[in-house]
Amino acid sequence: MRPAIRLAALMGLHIVHVFTHDSIAVGEDGPTHQPVEQLASLRAIPNLLVIRPGDANETAVAWRVALETRDKPVLLVLTRQELPTLDRSRYAAADGLRRGAYVLSDAPSGKPELILIASGSEVALIVEAAERLQRDGIAVRCVSMPSWELFDALSQEERDAVLPPSVGARLAVELGVSQGWDRYTGARGDMLGVERFGASAPAAVVLREYGFTVDNVCARAKVLLAG
Repeated sequence: MRPAIRLAALMGLHIVHVFTHDSIAVGEDGPTHQPVEQLASLRAIPNLLVIRPGDANETAVAWRVALETRDKPVLLVLTRQELPTLDRSRYAAADGLRRGAYVLSDAPSGKPELILIASGSEVALIVEAAERLQRDGIAVRCVSMPSWELFDALSQEERDAVLPPSVGARLAVELGVSQGWDRYTGARGDMLGVERFGASAPAAVVLREYGFTVDNVCARAKVLLAG
């Protein structure tokens, strides 16, 4: 599909692509079917809008954005495994997807000392990790970032409202290579990604072995704060 997607982007054609099975959580299909580098390679194509929604609510908004877009192709990146649908009475409205990234939950004071950032299936993971870190007395902000392209189109002031320059402790979590994430994590931040090919094992086992657990996210976050 890559040549066709690239040509659609070059010609500014309004085509909606829907991809699924987006990570090592595919599990026992093995590394040949686990697209660890594909997100980064698709984001590198100019004039292509890539959206990786984090739950059913974000997916609904992503479809609206895809239909409303007129001057470029849109690529929806969906997951294979079951994901929780976040309670939007507790978390920010999914319409925040239109901005590319938005504050899903915040420190009670509104002044975080740590920011957790994720896209797609990893959003639920950072939400759970944030709840544990909050219980440990750490002021945490969770940011859902389904689309780099939409976020980069915002003004600097709007981007800074989501990722304040004053908060250097930032941890991005995504089931793919870390390439490109440094623009959002900054010099003091960190990225929990997948820098090698996947493995053939049940999805839960692969995720645990690659460090995509609440325990590991919390541990990585505390290392950032200690630094």
